[in-house]
Amino acid sequence: MIADENYTLANGVAIPKLALGTWMIEGADAVEAVKQAIQMGYRQLDTAQDYGNEAEVAEGVRASGVKREEIFVTSKLAAQYKSYEEAAAAIDASLERMGFDYLDMMIIHSPQPWGDFGSSDRFAEGNQAAWRALEAAYKAGKLKAIGLSNFQAVDIDNILEHCSVAPQVNQILAHISNLPRDLIDYSRDKGLLVEAYSPVGHGELFKNQDIIQMAAKYAVSVPQLCIRYDLQLGLLPLPKTANPEHMKNNLDVNFEISDEDMAFLDGLELIKDYGEASVFPVFQ
Repeated sequence: MIADENYTLANGVAIPKLALGTWMIEGADAVEAVKQAIQMGYRQLDTAQDYGNEAEVAEGVRASGVKREEIFVTSKLAAQYKSYEEAAAAIDASLERMGFDYLDMMIIHSPQPWGDFGSSDRFAEGNQAAWRALEAAYKAGKLKAIGLSNFQAVDIDNILEHCSVAPQVNQILAHISNLPRDLIDYSRDKGLLVEAYSPVGHGELFKNQDIIQMAAKYAVSVPQLCIRYDLQLGLLPLPKTANPEHMKNNLDVNFEISDEDMAFLDGLELIKDYGEASVFPVFQ
């Protein structure tokens, strides 16, 4: 099972190759989704301060009956925290909300606050300050790994030029028809594992007839094809669902997409409209 396989981060920490994303899963639904996901084999969970469900994700971990140390839990430092003091307090607040002594990983959710996403201001000094807070928590044993999300090459360089602990991951939007190869290659060249959120393009890939036909060719679902595609590129996919059947389906990706079909998928036209999800800056 793919959930039993790991990548190894630059600092030597093992991280499961597939995670359950929990964006927009809240309250009791989040508790139950996490509990069921762990019980069916998931060993990595992805949450964030801005998701408003850290406490429920942690409750689901405790309710699963699986030992805490067997579950890799990632959260994200909210994008607005661009001072050391704010970031340090937010990290401690996450641990308190979750009732955990440590998190397996915390990453900066965005180099820019959401209200400034896409602006010319890269918040260089603010990201350096937030990173110092992550480094301090890492050195104190509160975080086992630290990283980035939605960071472009210039943002990565800003951290690397001022850090004492290098980031271990960059979590970005990456899926069939929207694969930022230059950023992926750059991240890897700097020693970062690339995590791929929204592997089904926030549902838009369900509408693509080429993808539907290829999934049928392999006798798999569209999400299975999309997840396998990311895995074969050496990415770490984070499919999001609260549906137990979908969770189980997303774990069952023990098949191989041919080189010819991978090349075909690489050439599909870029998605320019994510429907209702386009209101979120990362999808614009």
